[in-house]
Amino acid sequence: MLENKLYGCVVPIVTPLDGNQKVDVESLRSLVRFLIGKGIPCLYPNGTTGEMLMFSVADRKLVAETVVKESAGRARVYVQTGAMSLEDTVELSRHAVEIGADGIGVVTPSYFKMSDDAIVAFYQKVSKSVPADFPIYMYGIPQCSVNDINTYVAGKVAETCPNVVGIKYSYPNMSRMLEMMNIRNNTFSVLCGPDELYHVLMCGGGDGTVSGNAQVIPEHYVAIGKAIEEGDMEKARLIQKRTTMLNNILCAQNNISCYKVMLKHMGVIADTEMKEPLVGVDEEYAKKLIDTMEKNHFREVLL
Repeated sequence: MLENKLYGCVVPIVTPLDGNQKVDVESLRSLVRFLIGKGIPCLYPNGTTGEMLMFSVADRKLVAETVVKESAGRARVYVQTGAMSLEDTVELSRHAVEIGADGIGVVTPSYFKMSDDAIVAFYQKVSKSVPADFPIYMYGIPQCSVNDINTYVAGKVAETCPNVVGIKYSYPNMSRMLEMMNIRNNTFSVLCGPDELYHVLMCGGGDGTVSGNAQVIPEHYVAIGKAIEEGDMEKARLIQKRTTMLNNILCAQNNISCYKVMLKHMGVIADTEMKEPLVGVDEEYAKKLIDTMEKNHFREVLL
């Protein structure tokens, strides 16, 4: 089971759209090829960066199928299957198994506040809906979903669900992430959502990061991972410092469309359309973003 854990940089890819609000399959394939070519080891479609809750189950299945097919075993694909209902979550999770995904990530239920035990029961039901050897990562992002995953919840789920191998935790609580690493005799996989914690988490025994920014600057994340693998922590720290600077530029508006703006500028996808009612940044800001990123030589890993 543990060989199925994620490690290093996992990219929650955007969902490219055409002018008619339909999934742009060709742009999605192009994005997959681009990231695999840059050395990204795992793709994570239908995550927050993919605007997941804005899409129908049918559209999410199309995205998952496209990414799995285009990856063709060259990178792992973990599909984010958490949805607004348990039924949709189970349907999407089973679909991920059917299409040959390597595993799934499952965000907590959203909007309605739930007790710890209710969240545990949710993950237990999802766990039982897929094969016992199919890996699952919990996904905690309380700043968006309302519901949090504390150490009790993570531990109880790990104790009762052998196929839940780890968690992606997207709230900047390093103490909690360190505590979660102790679960299941120190074999529970922990990945951070906050990009600035990538290097620190890995030094502390974590397994990596799930980074939306990495689809724009994948070279930097690959370089951080390589430096850590080689034991050059000072080099990793310096690359992380520059990466954080670039991320601050990308995230200044806290708008997913900034990734699409840059990916279109780079010739990877065709449009910057967001799934309605989400809206993108205006043309003036998009130009400013591109200019600032170019002036900072965002494609180059500089020490």
